[in-house]
Amino acid sequence: MDAAVRESCGVCGGWAAGQPMAYLTCFALYALQHRGQESAGIAVGTGERGQIWLKKGPGLVSEVFPQTDELKGKQGPLALGHVRYDHNREGRCPENTQPLLLRYRHGELALAHNGRLVNGAALRDELAREGAIFQTGTDSELLGHLIARQDNPSLVEAVAAVAPRLKGAFAFLLSDGEKLIGLRDGYGFRPLSLGRLGRQGYFLASETCAFDTIGAKFIREVEPGEAVVLDEKGLHSFQVVPAEQSSLCVFEYIYFARPDSNLQGKNVHLVRRELGRRLAREHPADADIVTGVPDSSIAAASGYAEQAGLPYEMALVKNRYIGRTFLRPTQQMREEGVDLKLNAVQKIVEGKKVVIVDDSMVRGTTGVKLVCLMRRAGARAVHLRISSPPVIDACLYGIAMPASKELIAYGRDSGAVAETIGADSLGYLSLKATVESVGLLPDQLCRACFTGSYPICRAL
Repeated sequence: MDAAVRESCGVCGGWAAGQPMAYLTCFALYALQHRGQESAGIAVGTGERGQIWLKKGPGLVSEVFPQTDELKGKQGPLALGHVRYDHNREGRCPENTQPLLLRYRHGELALAHNGRLVNGAALRDELAREGAIFQTGTDSELLGHLIARQDNPSLVEAVAAVAPRLKGAFAFLLSDGEKLIGLRDGYGFRPLSLGRLGRQGYFLASETCAFDTIGAKFIREVEPGEAVVLDEKGLHSFQVVPAEQSSLCVFEYIYFARPDSNLQGKNVHLVRRELGRRLAREHPADADIVTGVPDSSIAAASGYAEQAGLPYEMALVKNRYIGRTFLRPTQQMREEGVDLKLNAVQKIVEGKKVVIVDDSMVRGTTGVKLVCLMRRAGARAVHLRISSPPVIDACLYGIAMPASKELIAYGRDSGAVAETIGADSLGYLSLKATVESVGLLPDQLCRACFTGSYPICRAL
């Protein structure tokens, strides 16, 4: 993955009497760590309104919770957790770490959020004019202010009243200490799944890999526009905003999600392998070996090699003690991260014509470095193949991307991009083949970064 694209965060949490919910939520966050590495946090509810324990901080889950035994002692039937990428380009923002814990007339409110509200600026301005004082720069706090202004002791009713005002991409988890509510936007841009935990408990998570980690069993995905309520009475749900055409972000399949996760009934690893197969059909190359950029491109590269009848080689080695480059908060750090992160295996590459398969290319920073690595290792030719279409527009829904004019494919065809990055050839997978590889209808996926056509318009 090009160093310019970053996910926003991952959320999880559940209700289960008699289960160590704080402890289990921590391990679920480990499974979601790939979705955000800047901060982590867990809020625990005792089952009584207004009694919520919170611990959060900057860094990885293992840094914020170095002693997991601490969490075993936190009694309470519900917990929610969050891992975050910090959108502040200048560094970490401690006040934006989640879950947020807010206090208002009817008690305490813990909030965790994945996504972005396209009307967030308008809501913030409206609330500020009404006298709201903001403590963070997050959209999550906006939901807290809106709920408080309902002045309704029923959190479920308050959420139902304010949810229609939220426009954009979101998967919210929120709790008053008694119940946990999961809320998904009407288009389903951000993933959120429901699993069973134990005999009578339930768990929500951004990805199904979290269920495998804690021994929960997948039930179904939370539907677009649905609110799921977990409490001592069990599970109940209702529609809070109209369900639009499902538009899950296609980058979940291409890069963001873990390969052992399932989204909309599709296994991520199998989708990526099919992306590679179709890429080989559309863009064959005169080559000796195929290699993938670890880790998210390995499946696509193996599919490409299989379809092309070429040997797959581990020609790129990843330093696994370096975090994912897309999560570095500054461009300089991202570029330095790529230098530290990958190395070419000279004995495999030397004298060979190499196909490098990567999952996407945004600014082109990583593409240039990959080609240079192969050239230095003695490759006779370097053919770059991308298992997704050219990225031509920025994301409005919470995926941090550069402005359109900073995208390497903006105003350039594949030949011009190949020349810019120094590759002998470059091939992108077509949009049609990308959608067919996922196995869904085109309108069931958000493809705005490839098409410039947004399900929710920029003007909101």
